[in-house]
Amino acid sequence: MSNTPTSKLSYHDAGVDIKAGNNFVDDIRADVRGTYRQGVIGNIGGFGGLFDLKAAGWNDPILVSGTDGVGTKLLVANAAGIHDTIGIDLVAMCANDIICQGAEPLFFLDYFATGKLERDVAEQVVKGIATGCKHARCALIGGETAEMPGMYEQGHYDLAGFAVGAAERNNLLPNFQRMKEGDILIGLPSSGPHSNGFSLIRKVVEICGLSYDQKASFSDEKLGKALLTPTQIYVKTVLPLIREQLLNGLAHITGGGLVENLTRVCSEDLRPVIDFDSWNESEVFGWISDAGNVSKDEMYRTFNMGIGMVLVVCQENAQSVTDRLEKANETAYHIGTLEAK
Repeated sequence: MSNTPTSKLSYHDAGVDIKAGNNFVDDIRADVRGTYRQGVIGNIGGFGGLFDLKAAGWNDPILVSGTDGVGTKLLVANAAGIHDTIGIDLVAMCANDIICQGAEPLFFLDYFATGKLERDVAEQVVKGIATGCKHARCALIGGETAEMPGMYEQGHYDLAGFAVGAAERNNLLPNFQRMKEGDILIGLPSSGPHSNGFSLIRKVVEICGLSYDQKASFSDEKLGKALLTPTQIYVKTVLPLIREQLLNGLAHITGGGLVENLTRVCSEDLRPVIDFDSWNESEVFGWISDAGNVSKDEMYRTFNMGIGMVLVVCQENAQSVTDRLEKANETAYHIGTLEAK
């Protein structure tokens, strides 16, 4: 017996609305164009994004790329109904990574996937991505919006992206030739957990029977909004120091914490020695530790604990770099040194 439909079946009947997708592109066009910088060629809507390195002023460039997502922080955004900052996190996780190689972020592309496109939610997400791109001084030159019925729970979406930057060949980081014993580690504050450790954070919220709509004990905000504080973007802060070759290395403090991420930028004969009492930890980390009965070792292995980026600076430049950071209204902590293994 045939189960052939009696009426004509369309893509819309299967759950995909092409017209809504096209309208969404029109909705975000102005936000995307607002991120454009020198070097961008063409407009949104092509099969690929074009960028002219020569027009952007590069002489002997090395391309540097990085890709990431925001993990289960997406589930907090969904539960709290707050979608306008998660895009900043997405850009930050990629842009902060590539500047650690000495690269200036040039352009960004995103991937937004959902079971059923909710234009208002998607537009908030892309507005956040555009805001992040402006903070990172890179252009949003393309992306993909995928509507896949049955793939995601109703109201849920996934988000990923990648950034491409460039560095002059003689200015790549880390610079192991300049790096030596006695180099100073300067820490820049994080804005909170950034986009790491949210599976543990969500477990704490669940065990404690908390709601994302109730006031946070560590903030004047509701718990959901406080936890969704977007990842700090450090491009504006460190790029001038990179260009003047004042840094020997940079470490973006993500999953694995300070020790693991700092080790990634040290030469084989050196190790970081950190004074863990040299900066003020954000109150959110004390709340996670106390509410979830999480050990200190586990906290430092999972979270940035208040330091989002670490600069490796030779002793003779440390004071100058610190003064420049403070002049730019940035807090700079001397959190340790490099020592011989």
